[in-house]
Amino acid sequence: MTDANNGALMYAPEIEAMPREQLAALQLEKLQKIVRHAYENVAHYQKTFSAAGVTPDDLRSLDDFAKFPFTMKTDLRDNYPFGMFAVPREEVIRVHASSGTTGKPTVVGYTKEDLDVWSHVMARSLVCMGVRPGDMAHNAYGYGLFTGGLGLHYGAETLGCTVTPASGGFTERQIVLMQDFGARVLFATPSYALNIAEVAEKEGVDLKGGPLEIAVCGAEPWTDSMRKELDRRLGVKAVDTYGLSEIIGPGVAAECIEQRNGLHAWEDNFLLETIDPETGERTAPGEPGELVITTLAKWAQPMIRYRTRDITRLDTTPCACGRTHVRIMRVTGRDDDMLIIRGVNLYPSQVEDVLVGRPSIEPHYQLVVQREGSMDTLTVEVEASPGVVTEDYDGIAKDVQHHIKSRIGVTCRIVVLSPGEVPRSEGKAVRVRDMRPKD
Repeated sequence: MTDANNGALMYAPEIEAMPREQLAALQLEKLQKIVRHAYENVAHYQKTFSAAGVTPDDLRSLDDFAKFPFTMKTDLRDNYPFGMFAVPREEVIRVHASSGTTGKPTVVGYTKEDLDVWSHVMARSLVCMGVRPGDMAHNAYGYGLFTGGLGLHYGAETLGCTVTPASGGFTERQIVLMQDFGARVLFATPSYALNIAEVAEKEGVDLKGGPLEIAVCGAEPWTDSMRKELDRRLGVKAVDTYGLSEIIGPGVAAECIEQRNGLHAWEDNFLLETIDPETGERTAPGEPGELVITTLAKWAQPMIRYRTRDITRLDTTPCACGRTHVRIMRVTGRDDDMLIIRGVNLYPSQVEDVLVGRPSIEPHYQLVVQREGSMDTLTVEVEASPGVVTEDYDGIAKDVQHHIKSRIGVTCRIVVLSPGEVPRSEGKAVRVRDMRPKD
């Protein structure tokens, strides 16, 4: 870990500041190897490549890769549990899985080499986000089948941090530990970090006056408005991290602490594209689209052109921190999370951007979607700030309704709840309650 002569400390400067031409050549070399490995060892890829009329021999440039088929989350479920593994099961030394709330869980596997890569990219991400060897890191991400907790844990240990594996829940105890241990860094989803801030305030604990400086947040979409709220209430710099279990877990990309303007994706290990979610065609650089990721160094379970469903845009312009890797600009939402309310498309993050920071309400909310006849309707439940009298609730509702209408273009009903009535998150926040009848 050295300084790259520009003031930014980097974990692997020879890679992180690599000229883009060299980075592209490295990507092609690794892509050709992983595509052949997937094709030769996974029946699913043999089938989909054949249907698309391509073989690994057709991959002679990065542009050629646009001809290759996509991989979807349904493919993992259809090949449950181990059908997407590209090595014998005995060589897989760890498995993670989703909760499977919408069907069979998606299973992901790792070889020892894969875990080493994961720890490396996570350590690289942490340095990018301002974490340093020797830091006391309080890890409030969930441990277990979810990749978040263990991904951050092993990355921080690889970097040389002291890690408190708190996981989620028992918020009062977590605050005591953060104080007593002198945590400089908090790992948490943004919604749970906000919960920690709120409980600390109620307990009369001033986290802003202690050693806490950085909040590493991810695992759910969040807005700049939420970042400002976390910065203010925790006295930190809140930085964004990006990853998903199907690719590797956290560690795919991270914001640099210097700019906090887009997440540097580690292109020596992941190939990124954006596509039109309707047509599947690549979108132009800088244009919004659905993010597609290919793993370049994951041997147990390579993912070839995996459709993440996350909507974003990619920025290759130079960053002041000196890193050359493409930046994933803030994810606005998932295209399968998009709501259509009376003909208007919206993402929950758009509503959050309106709500957070508005006077007399707290940054806790839920969207309730119902169906009236053939049309979907939206109710936004917000929470009044402590000390606000109930006689003011009607005025607050009208104010919020007006701003959502003027900024997003959708008419919705606003329900103002008393302090504490919106459910708190101890992991990923549940922002949408879908009350529509199941077809």
